[in-house]
Amino acid sequence: METRSKQTRKSSKNAPQKQVHEEVQTSYRTSRAVPSVVKKQPNESKARLEARINASVLAQIKRAAEIQGRSITDFVVNAALAAATKAIEDNHIVQLSLEGQTAFADALLNPPEPNAALRRAFERHDQLVVKNS
Repeated sequence: METRSKQTRKSSKNAPQKQVHEEVQTSYRTSRAVPSVVKKQPNESKARLEARINASVLAQIKRAAEIQGRSITDFVVNAALAAATKAIEDNHIVQLSLEGQTAFADALLNPPEPNAALRRAFERHDQLVVKNS
């Protein structure tokens, strides 16, 4: 009985180290196979995201994750992050027609004289900057 409890204690002490070692190996293999968009932050808080999807969609996601050597969670998080980044970037890019481009360039090269409202804004800015400096 004593021998058994000693073995149990020994294996429980080694279990966390083994788990960490396996996680490092898995992380290394995943990062070497496919560059990951998500960088793990040790002190960052975690949040949960849930979605209900059809079995066929899940099967396709599983297959894609397996092809890339990733877990389903890693695959979905990276795909969602890439899509979110693209959506945000697309929203910040201003697309102008040829006429709009010409008008914008002309306004930059030949700015109009400041009107009364712009003069007041400059004066207010100077007052605030001088007071806060």
